[in-house]
Amino acid sequence: MRVPAVPPAAGRRALLPMVLLAVPLLLTGCGSESTPSGPTPSGSTAGADAADPRSQIAGFAALAQDRGLTAFYTLTVPGQPDRTVGVTRATDRSWRVDIPGGALGGTIDISIAQNADGIYQCALPSDMNHVDPVCVRVGEPGSTLPTRIDPRVQHAFADWQEVLTDRQAPLSVSTAEAPLGLEGSCFSVESTSASIAPALEPGIYCYDGSGTPTGAKLDFGTLALSGPPAAGPPTISLPAPVVDREPLEVGGPAAPSDAPSTRTVG
Repeated sequence: MRVPAVPPAAGRRALLPMVLLAVPLLLTGCGSESTPSGPTPSGSTAGADAADPRSQIAGFAALAQDRGLTAFYTLTVPGQPDRTVGVTRATDRSWRVDIPGGALGGTIDISIAQNADGIYQCALPSDMNHVDPVCVRVGEPGSTLPTRIDPRVQHAFADWQEVLTDRQAPLSVSTAEAPLGLEGSCFSVESTSASIAPALEPGIYCYDGSGTPTGAKLDFGTLALSGPPAAGPPTISLPAPVVDREPLEVGGPAAPSDAPSTRTVG
């Protein structure tokens, strides 16, 4: 085999720039098949880190709406004993919130529930008050309850979650430190509308990574998740039969009689 002649010094100097230019190109081609030296953040993680608070809370609230949930929350109101609120969100998006002392000035336990047929207020018997366990239809699904029969607690797990996912809602959102007794990612939410009836209660709302509401600090009190939640049922069931009579008022008069009344529910 013929051995190629070694080029003279001048030729070698002329070839040197071309060799130096070719080396990076060769290294680039080899590097395309190698494993990166450092971890690359996933698109979802990078997106979450870059999202503004308004987008973050909308994402948590969307997860809360989509998942079924059975959980208990401690309701703390200054000057009152703590109460345990039961929350059920079914996979068909029906829901039920059991509120001790939710009617008649705190003397009657009630449940506020919504399914495809309407919104219901149900009286729940307790050791203190042996009321008849009955439910009253108080509105169409998604309708607004009159103030006189609205205990407000249920909104934190129902329609206010829908408001938080609505990017057109007049809200101002910022990150917040978790209030005492609450955990998770927390956000301070204020209404930017001058409306007398804001879309939701201003306050601090907290979530864990799965979208479970871990609590909220609101004007009527503080709700805090009191234990690990369980899966929700396919649909909620009302705790009592439906009758036609006036619903119990939040701080209203004595409990109504069992006699049926003629009225229009809307």
